[in-house]
Amino acid sequence: MGMTIRFWGVRGSIPSPGPETVEVGGNTSCVEVECGDTRIILDAGTGIRQLGARLVERRELQIHLLLSHYHWDHIHGLPFFAPVYLPSAKLEVFGAAKLRSIHDVLHSQMTYPMFPVAFDDLTSHWSLRHLRSGDRFGVGDARVTAMMLNHPGGALAYRIEHEGRSVVYATDTEHQSLDPGLIDLADRADVLIYDSQYTPEEYRGEMGGSRSRVGWGHSTYEIGCGIAHAAKVGRYVLFHHDPQRTDAQVAQLEERARRLFDGSVAAREGLVVELDSSRHEWNQSLSGRRASV
Repeated sequence: MGMTIRFWGVRGSIPSPGPETVEVGGNTSCVEVECGDTRIILDAGTGIRQLGARLVERRELQIHLLLSHYHWDHIHGLPFFAPVYLPSAKLEVFGAAKLRSIHDVLHSQMTYPMFPVAFDDLTSHWSLRHLRSGDRFGVGDARVTAMMLNHPGGALAYRIEHEGRSVVYATDTEHQSLDPGLIDLADRADVLIYDSQYTPEEYRGEMGGSRSRVGWGHSTYEIGCGIAHAAKVGRYVLFHHDPQRTDAQVAQLEERARRLFDGSVAAREGLVVELDSSRHEWNQSLSGRRASV
């Protein structure tokens, strides 16, 4: 059966709806990975709302959620994720064992006066598991490896493997040179989803007096291409787009990345990647969007 990857939210920092972002999408980070009968959700940005409606409609309520970290743009969709209000839903949530527990983080964002429903009043069933860098564990039919990234407060990258196929999710990370640990994690992965929020010029502060982004915790497509080459991945997906980046500008970054690594593609809402376990092929489609990839 292989692996299917669906992109529900691809923006960083804050949702960015509007006419100039409609093609790429304005929802924040959420990626769904199907491994046989196992569904894994990567992050709970605003993109998780639409995914939740789909899961309720299909009555697919056995959910595994891997959180990279707890900044708002990676968790603020969870209170609007319909399954959490259903007694028949079971959620297994994984996150970093740093600073605060997963329960404390999710509880704190659903408190009065910020939100009308308390986390402890949710009727779904929750299992919370804290991870450390280097942990390897099973999630249903898949095997997962976690690795800590360079981001304020920390963030986890994940490698998911199933039936000989693999995807690495490494968002919210900053590198001024190639990270050997991430190269090892992504070694010969079929797909690398990597934080590509800034251009090299933006990162260095060379854009007409704009501030340098050094130390802000995000990376560039240039570093992403370097990691993709070094790790010999099949495809590199530019992810966590800057909220001010227009559709046209994302397409331009995609072209710039392809000059450095031919297997580059910019993440867009509705992008579906199918990795066949028997033929080792890459198939992609962009459902529900007008853009083409």
